[in-house]
Amino acid sequence: MIKTVLTAAGKGTRLLPFTKEMPKEMMPIFSSNSKQKSVLPLLQYVYEQLYSMNFRDYCFVVGREKRSIEDHFTPHESYLKELNGQYKDVLKQFYKKLEKSHLVWINQNKPLGFGDAVKRAERYVGNEDFILHAGDVTILSKSRHPILRLIDVAKRNPDAKAILLCKKVRDAKRYGVPKMKKISNNIFLVDEVVEKPNKPKSNFGILPLYYFRSDIFASLKKTKLGKGKELQLTDAIQNMIKEGEKVIAITLEQHEEEIDVGTVESYRHSLEITFRKA
Repeated sequence: MIKTVLTAAGKGTRLLPFTKEMPKEMMPIFSSNSKQKSVLPLLQYVYEQLYSMNFRDYCFVVGREKRSIEDHFTPHESYLKELNGQYKDVLKQFYKKLEKSHLVWINQNKPLGFGDAVKRAERYVGNEDFILHAGDVTILSKSRHPILRLIDVAKRNPDAKAILLCKKVRDAKRYGVPKMKKISNNIFLVDEVVEKPNKPKSNFGILPLYYFRSDIFASLKKTKLGKGKELQLTDAIQNMIKEGEKVIAITLEQHEEEIDVGTVESYRHSLEITFRKA
C-alpha cells in the first residue's frame, strides 16, 4: 500500500496557552466504538481512519516539542494491565493496529513551514508516490473517502504530479487558493496556486490532504522561502505548474465535513460535529 506522511510539527500558536505543552494534533475529539462515545486525540483518529483504508506505512514529521505524540503511539503494556472494561478494549485495539503498522519518526528541528516538513520525508518516501496528510485536519465522509478518491484520480492520470483536495470557502485569503478549470465530473485542472493571496482568484481553498509523485521533493529544493519566511508547499506546487507539469484537483462532496483544530472557532465546530456523529 502507498506510504503516508503525517505532519505534526506546527506550533499551534492560535490555540495557546493549551498548545504550549500539548500539540494541537493531540486535541481531543469525539469518536465512537460499538458501545458508546469515546474521546480520541485527533491524530489517533486520523491514523485509525487511514488504517481502516488499509494504510500500514506511516512517517510522522514532528517538532522537538511534540514528544507526547511519539509516546502516545508507543504501546504501554503495563498501563494496559491496570485497566479493565471498555476503555481497556479501546486501547487494546489501538495497540493491535500499531503492532501491525510500520511507523517512522522524523524531526523538524525548526518551524520552517509545511513545505520544509514535507521535504524532510524524502528519504522515507524515496522515489515512490505518497499521501500527505496534515495531523490537525481530517474529513468525515459517508461515501468513498476523499483520500481514496485522490488515489483513484492519480491512477487514472499517471502524468499528473500532484492531486489536490479543495473545498469552497468563505474567506479564501486564509488558504492556498487554486485557479482551475473543470475537466470532468468533480475533477479540475489546476492552472495556478497562490498561498494566502490578497486577491483570491477563486473561492476554493486547498485542504492539507494531497497525493504526490516524488517529483515534489525536487521542486521543494528549488523553492525559496515564501510567506512568513517559511518554505511553502503551495509555492513548490506552483513551480511545478510553471515548468509545465500537470496538477489536478478534486473537491469535497456536499455531505463531507472538514474537522480542523487549527483555531478556537474551527475546534469548537469540530467538537460539535464529532459529538453529533459519534
